[in-house]
Amino acid sequence: MKQFTRKDIEEATALVYRHMLPTPQYAWPQLSGEVGATVWVKHENHTPAGAFKVRGGITFMDWLCRALPETRGIVTATRGNHGQSQARAARACGLEARIVVPRGNSVEKNAAMRAWGGGVIEFGEDFDEARTEARRLAAETGYFLVPPFHEEIVRGVATYALEFFTAVPDLDAVYVPIGCGSGICGVIGARDALGLETQVLGVVSAHAPAAKLSFEAGRLIETETARTFADGMAVRVPVEEAFAIYARGASRIVAVTDDEVADAMRVLYRTTHNVAEGAGAASLAALLQERNTMCGRRVGIILSGANVDAEVFRTVLAGETPRIA
Repeated sequence: MKQFTRKDIEEATALVYRHMLPTPQYAWPQLSGEVGATVWVKHENHTPAGAFKVRGGITFMDWLCRALPETRGIVTATRGNHGQSQARAARACGLEARIVVPRGNSVEKNAAMRAWGGGVIEFGEDFDEARTEARRLAAETGYFLVPPFHEEIVRGVATYALEFFTAVPDLDAVYVPIGCGSGICGVIGARDALGLETQVLGVVSAHAPAAKLSFEAGRLIETETARTFADGMAVRVPVEEAFAIYARGASRIVAVTDDEVADAMRVLYRTTHNVAEGAGAASLAALLQERNTMCGRRVGIILSGANVDAEVFRTVLAGETPRIA
């Protein structure tokens, strides 16, 4: 993938703003007091689809309709937020969208994808098995297979990082959750385009640590399972193109447990009254884990999404950690 210029991201921003307003970033005093650092939250939970992925859907579909105008429909795999993004963008372009999710996927994310016009197909035990079925379905239908990681998706996602770094250019570090990698690669791309020295710190689930293991080994490592209620990070196989970027652009990758994620969701709600899904709270979970290192510094966290099922959030607010059957 090419290195973005500021102009590349600004052009993507102009396109994204046809569909949504910029999201806010706030330094919440109770949250900063809890951590012992000045903590800025980038609120990607405030997009039209409740997650940062909506941006990449806009830019990707614009590219697809220009590059392949004969396209009749798309197929993609997701745990939910990517699927909402692509279904929403496909409908706006008059294309059919078929979205493959693993069995037992979030009921409310599935409902949201259907509301955006996507046909939801349940297949496999996890995201990586759903990806295999999406490839088969694309070959069968002739629809375009939308990957979880693509230059145009990352360029769209980078628009939130451009907003964040423009508003708060003197951050010492930013924590970013990693699933398939578009988020962290967008942040790295924007940081580099602006010539900033901000450390980018990736966050994975300790129960789905493939990106961290790969980062530390210097090569791709696949895990046997990815069983975490933070479904946005539940990936067994790192995306090679994304790994190539965060392997050189991130300072380190932090692993957080489901218990730490649940606690971070509670802290976010108590100190900011914002709802975060598991992956959305992972950045704060990592910062809380490293609070001694970050004490007194200016730190950003990405609240990447709010799309958590009501039953799951009820469990979290009751002081428990949701368990994967």
